Amino acid sequence: MSITYNFVGRAAVVTGGAQGIGRAVVEKLIGGGASVAIWDRDKALAERTASELAERGKVVAIGVDVGDYASVERARDETVAALGKVDLLVNSAGIAGPIAKTWEHSPDQWDQVIRVNLTGPYHCCKALVPGMIERNYGRIANIASIAGKEGNPNASAYSASKAGVIGLTKSLGKELATYDIAVNAITPAVAKTAILDQVTQQHIDYMLSKIPRGRLVLVEEIANTIAFMVSEECSFTTGFTFDISGGRATY
Repeated sequence: MSITYNFVGRAAVVTGGAQGIGRAVVEKLIGGGASVAIWDRDKALAERTASELAERGKVVAIGVDVGDYASVERARDETVAALGKVDLLVNSAGIAGPIAKTWEHSPDQWDQVIRVNLTGPYHCCKALVPGMIERNYGRIANIASIAGKEGNPNASAYSASKAGVIGLTKSLGKELATYDIAVNAITPAVAKTAILDQVTQQHIDYMLSKIPRGRLVLVEEIANTIAFMVSEECSFTTGFTFDISGGRATY
């Protein structure tokens, strides 16, 4: 039986929430009674997802480019107008970037990955944390990657961006530790999501070969862990990185 946390009265933002891991998190949160704003670059897809989930709870779709701070500020204001506040933030939006040797990455490719995967979560935290401080409550879950711990060959931009997310989580967790605000990260192994369309089968096979469980992680499994991370029960742990890599790394 699936564990359901009580999110009644809570308002959440899930970036990249229109599909994949983000959508699984949205479904888990509305299942617990939360109101959710899906922030996604693909607004049409976000609206379709929100429509599909409308009977299960309050879900709004907001188009946003997390790499553009002005866009994030507009999304925050739209969300507060629609939901009244933001208690929970799940930074799920991300891209894979080029599958190539480090010296073969173009500066533009490098910048794009860092902009979405690392600067994006920073922008969202910068925009939403002050409101959490004002209310003395918040939960932030940053989706990093096992690549951020171990570094995948031929994916240095992605690996570096996710290592940065882990560092951001540790710093922000310490800065907010005197408030009832928890900031934690999660490092999944590879999951079957649309992001795999951006990488080669050879790279997928490499990542899969490193997982002792011998399979891809399910987006529902990731969402279950994130649900705890953004619940009231996660009241002491902060600045921590939860492992969900199927045994690849346990540190």
